[in-house]
Amino acid sequence: MAYQLRDRHGASRAVAYLMVAAAPFIVLTGLILEPHQALPVKIAISVVAVVVGIGAWVCWHRPEAMPDFFWLVAPFMATAIISGLNLMTKDASTGSQLFYLWPVLYAANFLSRRVIYLNIAAVLVCEALVVLVALGAQDAFADWAAMALALAMTAVVVVTLRERADQLLRRLEGQALADPLTGLANRRSFDDELHIAGAWAERTGRPLALVTVDLDYFKAINDTYGHAVGDQALQAVAGALQSVAEREDVVARLGGDEFVMLLRADRRGALRTISALGDIVAGLTELPSGPPGLSIGLAVLPDHASSVEELLAASDAALYEAKSRGRGRVAVAGDVARHNVDRIPSPAVS
Repeated sequence: MAYQLRDRHGASRAVAYLMVAAAPFIVLTGLILEPHQALPVKIAISVVAVVVGIGAWVCWHRPEAMPDFFWLVAPFMATAIISGLNLMTKDASTGSQLFYLWPVLYAANFLSRRVIYLNIAAVLVCEALVVLVALGAQDAFADWAAMALALAMTAVVVVTLRERADQLLRRLEGQALADPLTGLANRRSFDDELHIAGAWAERTGRPLALVTVDLDYFKAINDTYGHAVGDQALQAVAGALQSVAEREDVVARLGGDEFVMLLRADRRGALRTISALGDIVAGLTELPSGPPGLSIGLAVLPDHASSVEELLAASDAALYEAKSRGRGRVAVAGDVARHNVDRIPSPAVS
């Protein structure tokens, strides 16, 4: 998103830290160390200090009370406050200009690129105005150019480091949610997707099918041909599952030789997918162990369950029924007749 806030908690803490430090600093530098300021200036500085102090308390203790747009405009507000104080005191020293680092760092850490660019532009314009008023045209440009370069390079470094950290985080999240052998979603990822799909089914009133797949006699494959061949069989079945799934479907390995497909389809559509899966697996003749047999359980929400938890239990029960009837079969939750996997009911069967 063009105006995305990356971390609301971190942003609120960053604003609170700034305000906690800024309030007493404003009083110290604007009033205590400058006792001869004009009365209107003293009043303005006092009001700013009080507002900043109140803002610090709210951002620390009640960040949810602040509207969402506040965290996006915070660096611009900070830039305006810093510039206003510097103009009132006519202070263009390096120390006063370094305060512009906060809005630059805040935007670079928490906001999107577009807001970062807008913020840097605002900082450079405001800083140019301050040095022009305080130093005059002759000395202002060199001072402004040096500070502009420093602030821009700071933003570039922070954004680069942030994007690198985001890449590493995405990679770690992908590894945490994927099965390392097959590349499919793992149990943790599947559980999350199951509840998301359940919410979708409840919201839209459309069916949701859960297909549970077990490799028949997988231990015998490992014992006879070795674990390397067993891994090949798992990877081949995983590939077959992925090839028959649609983009919005979820394919996962729950562990061992158990797989699931979460299909946004009714019973008829799920049986078509199962039939296609059986055809592909039957053609896996390149495996040393030959094509693996499959036992499959199917349950559909809301036909066989009223919740995703019941759907999972119904599909597991159907799989158990398929295995207890001799394996190599498809069992549909609630059906009396069970069908051999090579004789999957045609889509016309209700």
